[in-house]
Amino acid sequence: MEFRCTMSDRVFLHEIPSPIGKLTAGFTTKGLALLSFSTDADLPFPKGLETSTVVNEKTLEHQELQAQLTAYFDGKLQKFDLPIHLHGTDFQQKVWEALLDVPYGSTRSYKEQATFLGDVKAIRAVATANGANPVAIVVPCHRIVGSDQSLTGYAGGLHRKQFLLELESSQGRLF
Repeated sequence: MEFRCTMSDRVFLHEIPSPIGKLTAGFTTKGLALLSFSTDADLPFPKGLETSTVVNEKTLEHQELQAQLTAYFDGKLQKFDLPIHLHGTDFQQKVWEALLDVPYGSTRSYKEQATFLGDVKAIRAVATANGANPVAIVVPCHRIVGSDQSLTGYAGGLHRKQFLLELESSQGRLF
């Protein structure tokens, strides 16, 4: 998976159905910049993309994402292979890149994630950056849980977080 972090003037949006609700996917010419459970009416555009021209058009990249999401929800794909074009601070991007290192089917606590990033005291900052992840599922922020393994915080709702973790669990129900 590749991170590309430059500005773009156009975002191509298309809704993709999933077992846990419609997803709105946004691609720039550089990669996937948005994957959200929000609809057009309440779509949270990542900082840096809010002035982009929105084009409601399904692209080849949307078709590839939809195929990979279908394979993921069918239990046949554990790691996405798409270019990603994330917009955020250097710290946010560091946190989001670290999410890609959390293995499929496992979880880390916010404290473990902060330690992984080299600063155990940055738990709140890591949690805030995690919550600002603009690319749900593909950048797996759902794999970060409370220190007691409780489900805490997820922009898509805790019911979706639980669904994703159970889907990824090879042992059945984790929660």
